[in-house]
Amino acid sequence: MAATPGVAQFARYAYPPNDLGHCGPPGAEVLLAGGATGRDGPGLRPHLARFEGAWPYLRLLAATAGVQDPLDPAVVAAYWLGGELLDAVPPAAFLAAVDRGFGTQPGVRERLAHLAGGRGGPGAAPDHAFHVFVVYPWVGLLGSASDVPRAVLDSCRVRWGTVVSVDGESAVVRSPPLSWDGTTLGLGADELVRCRWLQDEQAFVADPRPGDQVSLHWNWICERLDDQQVAALSGRTGQQLRLTNEWLARSATCRSPCPAEPRP
Repeated sequence: MAATPGVAQFARYAYPPNDLGHCGPPGAEVLLAGGATGRDGPGLRPHLARFEGAWPYLRLLAATAGVQDPLDPAVVAAYWLGGELLDAVPPAAFLAAVDRGFGTQPGVRERLAHLAGGRGGPGAAPDHAFHVFVVYPWVGLLGSASDVPRAVLDSCRVRWGTVVSVDGESAVVRSPPLSWDGTTLGLGADELVRCRWLQDEQAFVADPRPGDQVSLHWNWICERLDDQQVAALSGRTGQQLRLTNEWLARSATCRSPCPAEPRP
């Protein structure tokens, strides 16, 4: 499968939450057009640079790869879908960059200290799954009576699945959901998810068909995936869930003050 231009790929994954008002600057139509055409249209690149959540990771990955452009295709693909480039980032530099960018947000330094202390083992990587499960506050809200934290985490992570049917501007995709049993996050049995693939006659995946493997972000079909991409995305998701579950288990047994851990 040919590499997608980095600018277009970033726009495709950034559009769904941006259109809902969750992240990034106003102007989601710029992302929809850029992702659909696959071209670096007027104003698209500076628009993407204003995504304050993703941009520090892209800059770190670009520096590691020795490229100047944070929107280099290999950099963008690694951030959203996984890849070997993630493993090349020095762990200390990675955690320090996250601390600088997001350390003042609730719970972030506690979760970073868990990783810096070596309890998580290998696996933490500067990808979107890390930002969802470590930086965003929703993991810290699991355990409440509401299903909202799990549902938001499930929508915000990048999912993979297989198209079952297409009906107008929506499609039904079979995909494993994020599960929460009260103590542990996991992936449940496949469910059928109704997703958007077309809006204003613009699509990121033209003519989706049953059997296509695709990625989902906030119930939008973002890309077709090959077997290697599905394996990378599912593997990185599994690594991050393991790390998150280790932190959750420690937090559950540490209701009284725990020993201080080193800052990253």
